[in-house]
Amino acid sequence: MATEMQKMIGTSEEDDDEDVEMDVKEEDDEEDDGERQIRTSLMVGDDGGMVSSGSNNNRFEQHLVQEQVGTPGGGRRCRPLEEKERTKLRERHRRAITARILAGLRRHGNYNLRVRADINDVIAALATEAGWVVLPDGTTFPSRSQAIKPAGGGSTAPTSSSSHMVSQQTPPTSIRGGVTCGFRSLAEYNSCRMKGVFMPNSPPYDASSNARCQNSSLMGDAGEQSVGHPLINSSVDAVDGMQMVDATLKLPERDFAGSAYVPVYVMLPFGVINMKCELVDPDGLLKQLRLLKSVNVDGVMVDCWWGIVEAHSPQEYNWNGYRRLFQMVHELKLKLQVVLSFHECGGNVGDEVCIPLPHWVAEIGRSNPDIFFTDREGRRNPECLSWGVDKERVLRGRTGLEVYFDYMRSFRVKFNEFFEDGVITTIGVGLGPCGELRFPSCPVKHGWRCPGIGEFQCYDQYLLKNLRKAAEARGHSFWARGPDNAGSYSSRPHETGFFCDGGDYDGYYGRFFLNWYSQVLVGHGDRVLYLAKLAFEGTRIVAKFSGIHWWYKTASHAAELTAGFYNPCNRDGYAAIMAMLKKHSAALNFTSAGFHMLDQHEDFANALSDPEALVWQVTNAAWDVGVEVVSENALPFLDRVGYNKILDNAKPLADPDGRYMSSFIYHRLSPVLLERQNFMEFERFVKRMHGEAVHDLLV
Repeated sequence: MATEMQKMIGTSEEDDDEDVEMDVKEEDDEEDDGERQIRTSLMVGDDGGMVSSGSNNNRFEQHLVQEQVGTPGGGRRCRPLEEKERTKLRERHRRAITARILAGLRRHGNYNLRVRADINDVIAALATEAGWVVLPDGTTFPSRSQAIKPAGGGSTAPTSSSSHMVSQQTPPTSIRGGVTCGFRSLAEYNSCRMKGVFMPNSPPYDASSNARCQNSSLMGDAGEQSVGHPLINSSVDAVDGMQMVDATLKLPERDFAGSAYVPVYVMLPFGVINMKCELVDPDGLLKQLRLLKSVNVDGVMVDCWWGIVEAHSPQEYNWNGYRRLFQMVHELKLKLQVVLSFHECGGNVGDEVCIPLPHWVAEIGRSNPDIFFTDREGRRNPECLSWGVDKERVLRGRTGLEVYFDYMRSFRVKFNEFFEDGVITTIGVGLGPCGELRFPSCPVKHGWRCPGIGEFQCYDQYLLKNLRKAAEARGHSFWARGPDNAGSYSSRPHETGFFCDGGDYDGYYGRFFLNWYSQVLVGHGDRVLYLAKLAFEGTRIVAKFSGIHWWYKTASHAAELTAGFYNPCNRDGYAAIMAMLKKHSAALNFTSAGFHMLDQHEDFANALSDPEALVWQVTNAAWDVGVEVVSENALPFLDRVGYNKILDNAKPLADPDGRYMSSFIYHRLSPVLLERQNFMEFERFVKRMHGEAVHDLLV
């Protein structure tokens, strides 16, 4: 595979070195032409006479000389030391040019190039900036926006002289179709990763290594046409006297006909209910829901925001807008998954609306900021309540757990008929930032940038008191502190004394602290899910969980540790979480779908990320103890490639026990999804999720 890719790409360092040597040989041949002629005139034939210097004989003799020079064991070249020095000079000159190119790109462009980047990195960065998609193995193809440009259209992007030279030598070719990248910007990627959590680009459907290699065959010489290939449907048109190849990439797909039925739910927009708890644009929403019903979507998912329902006073709940929404869904005979969201919306870049915590909670926070998560520098994160207040009566006479339970009980009583009629099938319970069971270790507003390791969030007075008790119980009261060498939000593991290989994370204190930190996470989930099971007896409860996949290939798994997942290379950090979910018969909502897209992103190129391995570990940890897994895509996508990857994750082909996701939640309903072509692709995806046959399957 690597050999084939090298032949197709042809940009490796070895190729460059060979080119340099060939250039040197050609130059030497030209300079030594006179000497060759002298040697040729003095050559003696078999008959003892001088060989004629005619053209035919001269060519033959020059060939013999070249053969002798180029053949191992033959005669040595003239001036070998001078040639070697000349080769060194040419190589130094080439490297100097490369260094200046890299310096210019780093200084004047938005290119994330490492200090010792090679020519492949430069080409990949330029291609990515120009709108192409470059996979880690070198496979390159146009993104959707690049693919639909007309062949004769000019580009507004500045081009270098080298790229201009290439454009003169290569015939204009337009590839229409291709695969969309999925992210519009780095900011969107960062925000979606944290909302998901993260993370990221729709890669081409990884059907086989051979299928990936076929992309390079789309670009050919002038006048050539890719024909007879089973994966490419192409035609040649004449545009202004030039040929244009119209190629649509078609990759093999699995046949899911007759497979398990996986229900599909569509997440409603955050702003479907306004801050007055009123349904926004009910007529427009009704039309959209009817379209979803027409393609046999099983139901929708909606967030019930704490900051809307209990906005002004404690225990004064306003459910009016949600009741109207639920009635609309019920009339269309769709099902409902409801998420009780105890966090704010709008704290991350890319959030469409801003829904803060209730006003009365914010007032308490102004006088007692320790109700929020706090980092080592004392910065507060008001996205959700600290887990340290679960048992502290600091919320107008109530504990955090009592606030959560009162909210859940009010919802259950208010919408009792929807439970009795089976309209509400699932209750998701918010357990932390973004509704997920994790510490808010990577807040962008506090300076985190991907792929930083994040920071521990245990410095409010209530969690520090808990830590002090744990240290005293262990007999080491001086351990009642957080690590002082764990770096900052955007640090790398090797830059810290705590997370580096052989660092303090694996020492006596490190193991104590990380065990306590992760137990705080598991304990919070245990307490809240116990109350949820009590309030919603007989209804499936779901806990949302996101994978932190960057630095997964390091020994410490630093980013997971700061998020509360004690999962270094020598310990299974997810078994305790799954055991807790099993205890309460709760399902796991794992936002894994889409993580396969992130390992292509430039910010994760050197982050030792392994999303696929994390997905495997988490899903198998859940399945091994009998916990259902619900899948949700962290990022929106509209292309067949993304859908195929979701299908593969939802119904794993290689699972020996035939296990699969219990349902899938599509993120999210939007006007773009309902556009004709996109909606047809979505309908096809729903059919395959339901185990139905599709007529246009490519096998």
